[in-house]
Amino acid sequence: MKKSLILLSFIAFFISAYCIKTKSVAKEADYSAILETVKDGDIIFQSSQSPQCEAIRIATRSKFSHCGIIYVIKGKQYVYEAVQPVKLTLLESWITGGEGQKYVVKRLKNAAEVLNTSTLKKMKDYGKQFNHKDYDLYFEWSDNKIYCSELVWKIYKNGANIELCKLVKLKNFNLKNDKVKAVLKERYGNNIPLNEDVVAPSQIADSKLLETVIDTY
Repeated sequence: MKKSLILLSFIAFFISAYCIKTKSVAKEADYSAILETVKDGDIIFQSSQSPQCEAIRIATRSKFSHCGIIYVIKGKQYVYEAVQPVKLTLLESWITGGEGQKYVVKRLKNAAEVLNTSTLKKMKDYGKQFNHKDYDLYFEWSDNKIYCSELVWKIYKNGANIELCKLVKLKNFNLKNDKVKAVLKERYGNNIPLNEDVVAPSQIADSKLLETVIDTY
């Protein structure tokens, strides 16, 4: 009986180790496929769990609360993103930080013609001014601080002369939900800037100029 238990324990350990190894190999293969698919200038979207992220999803009626631009630098893929502070994050790390590690990658429909080496350099050169700047908790349309979708929009607009979508006023979003109201109250008190120009991840994701190249949702 004792020998049988030892044998069963050994088999269980072997199966468990094999499964872990298999999952690890599969995950590496998945990342390999991702790295081969994404291109310089692609835009990546995700969501995460926080009161602000949930409020953004509700207010914009979207599953996305965060986005960034994929940069390929010396053969490695990064996401240039506005967090605290603005920075480059390895693509794999960026993906693991999202809710359920789910994400969507979108690309300009005419990227092959438009996003040439010269244009990509202009985009990156323009975007450098925001590196290490603070994240804009108040979503103001300025260059002093910046939020995620504002960073993406401005880099495309000023670096490639491409307007991904129109700006809208804050008041155009769904601000009646209690969770959204709570975040706005905490952030602005009674002085909510309803006429502030803003751009949300959802607006960029819905741009008619873009097409989906990866969707893990």
